[in-house]
Amino acid sequence: MSRVLLVCAQTSLLAMLFAPRSEAHNGPPFPIITDQRVGPCIISLWTHPDVGTGLFFVMIDPLPGGTIPKDLKVQVGVQPISGRLAEVVYPAWLENLREQVEYKTEVQFDQQEFWRVRLILSSSAGGGEAVSKVEATPPGFGRWDLLLYLLPFLGVGFLWVTAITKRRRLRKVRAQQAS
Repeated sequence: MSRVLLVCAQTSLLAMLFAPRSEAHNGPPFPIITDQRVGPCIISLWTHPDVGTGLFFVMIDPLPGGTIPKDLKVQVGVQPISGRLAEVVYPAWLENLREQVEYKTEVQFDQQEFWRVRLILSSSAGGGEAVSKVEATPPGFGRWDLLLYLLPFLGVGFLWVTAITKRRRLRKVRAQQAS
């Protein structure tokens, strides 16, 4: 039994050491602008601001009785609030959704700090801007995430092995007492 546990532990360690880097995030995006009128549209801006590559989602609704312009261009500009870098503007692309007009863009955050976010809309029907701020956050613990998420399973395995060992000892004691 101890050899099996040793092999499992070694395999787990190797899997953690040679695991490829994951680009997943640790939670859902959150809104930083909601239902704000910008030019000919009502927008909501959601983000998942991981250090490295951060995601921005722009949900667009028409004004009551209006339509969304066909030539609408959406851009997201980011700049550290400290002013240590110039603003960088990223174009957003239209996501293919059925019932919601949504634009998406990926921006680069080089370190954890507060960033100014500027949403820029332009079209033949008019344009506008909205400004907010967001804190870029680290995307998790890296390779240590695997160990963190593996701990509950290791705990259950430890309890299971402990229970089996105690049960075997109890059987041996009972067998010795019976003979």
